[in-house]
Amino acid sequence: MASMLISGTEISEQIYGELRARIAALKEHGITPGLAVVLVGEDPASQTYVRMKGRKCEELGMHSVTITLPADTPEDVLLGRIAELNADPAINGFLVQLPLPGHIDEDKVIEAIDPAKDVDGFHPVNVGRMLIGKPGFLPATPAGVMEMLRRSGVETAGKHVVIVGRSNIVGKPMAALLVQKGADATVTVAHSCTSDLAEVTRTADILIAAVGKPRFITADMVKEGAVVIDEGTNRIDDPTHPKGSRLVGDVDFEAVKDRASAITPVPKGVGPMTICMLMANAVKAAEEQSR
Repeated sequence: MASMLISGTEISEQIYGELRARIAALKEHGITPGLAVVLVGEDPASQTYVRMKGRKCEELGMHSVTITLPADTPEDVLLGRIAELNADPAINGFLVQLPLPGHIDEDKVIEAIDPAKDVDGFHPVNVGRMLIGKPGFLPATPAGVMEMLRRSGVETAGKHVVIVGRSNIVGKPMAALLVQKGADATVTVAHSCTSDLAEVTRTADILIAAVGKPRFITADMVKEGAVVIDEGTNRIDDPTHPKGSRLVGDVDFEAVKDRASAITPVPKGVGPMTICMLMANAVKAAEEQSR
């Protein structure tokens, strides 16, 4: 079976086109959407991600601020910077890049962010609004997957979706979005304590992998004709690659693609959608604050 490749790169470009029009409309009223990112420490993956966010802001003509703090920054200093961003009218949305150094309470930091500027969608107010189906900021990766499904013509209503992974960032919000009216899926959340995992995943019309283990989902775990969404990003050693390593997903892509009716690649699948939906949240924040 030749599976359809669901390209996050292509879909994100569609959305960026829509965002440019919305940004232009804001600028006509003297408003430039402003996004700030706070980075504590020198985690290489976080540094790369923050740079990508900054570049995309500039490409879209948004106001971008990056605040870099040393790894030993006291928690109260970080909370002070958050309070400043909450009060800054030029910053419509901001996020504190996770993970944080061990001496800082991530929950306290997330809860200090004004929910109206919480473009990561991690504040308990926004999590609660998502759960009950009220408007708010959605976490970028799950929101990106919903856009990929919708814009690829993948029907979710009445379908059985199995999500492998129960993180607060991906697995749980993914389930919350898929059970809402309008998506209308029947959702099973599987995880490390699930018995007979392969038996469960083989019942999925749509299988979403968010487990954080390279090539964890193998062909024998996938029903023939299923749609497979790979939310994993894992760097593995590869001596044949110029960088000595490469990115792979949570799905064994080469083995699974011949069983799936549609599948996302890694890279160029869900990854580009995450930054795209973050930008969409920042533009939405600017629109709401301008009313």
